[in-house]
Parts: sequence; C-alpha cells; structure tokens
Amino acid sequence: MEEYAERLTVPWWLWLPGLAAAGLLAAEIWMGSTGVRAWLPFVVLLPLAAAGLWWVGRIRIRVAGGELHVDDAHLPVRFVADAVPLDVSGRREVLGVGADPLAFVVQRPWVGGAVQVVLDDPADPTPYWVVSSRHPTSLAAALLAARDTARR
Repeated sequence: MEEYAERLTVPWWLWLPGLAAAGLLAAEIWMGSTGVRAWLPFVVLLPLAAAGLWWVGRIRIRVAGGELHVDDAHLPVRFVADAVPLDVSGRREVLGVGADPLAFVVQRPWVGGAVQVVLDDPADPTPYWVVSSRHPTSLAAALLAARDTARR
C-alpha cells in the first residue's frame, strides 16, 4: 500500500532556458558553416539537453511498505523520530551554515518546500534526512502515520 508518492520533475519554465542554452551553444558551434557542422550540433546538443533536464527531474519520493523511498535510497519508518515540514526559509536554514555534514540531502532548487526527517537509529551516523517536496506537510504526515502504524 502506497501512502504518499511524488516526483520532483523539472517545471516547464526551466525547460525553456535549458533548451535555449543548448540551441545557443549549437548555433555558436555552427556559426554559418556548411556540411556536418551545420546540423550535427543541433542533433546532438538539443536531445542531450532534454535528456539532462529529464534526468535531474527523475527523483521519486514514496512512503510505502513501511519505508521512505527517495530515488534509490530507502529508510525504514521505524527509525523516524520526527518529520518536520519546511518552507523555503526553513529549508535554507536547515541546509545553511549550521547543517550537519553527515546529513542525507536530496534537494532540488526549483522545489520550495522540504521535509527534515530526524532519525533515531544508534547504528547510523546520519542525524537526519532533508528531502525536497512540493507538499511537505502531506509527506511529513504520511511519514509519521506510517511510523505510528509500524510501531503498533
């Protein structure tokens, strides 16, 4: 049973400058030449930029089966001590100068919110996870509900 699912895709308004930059670079390489240099930069760079934008937006977040899945990392919810939803300023503070270098962070700059998952695992040196989320309150609630269900 899946309690929460989200994908941190790149918004459409970031695709425009990404593809425009690739097109500009291809035009710089082309510079009015003929032959292969006229079409090859566009054929290579535009799909490469699209693939790169898709790749950075591939991260999936799920709370399912008693675990928090963030891309290929997973955390059993029994080790969750607390889940704190963060807004933009809260995320900036948690990831700022006082951030713990051992923290697990999956942050996407185009996603404003985040969730700080405080851990309670004596065998793990990671003090907390910070995970970007478009719906941090829902993710935190799903995590805490899954944790409470696992403890029963």
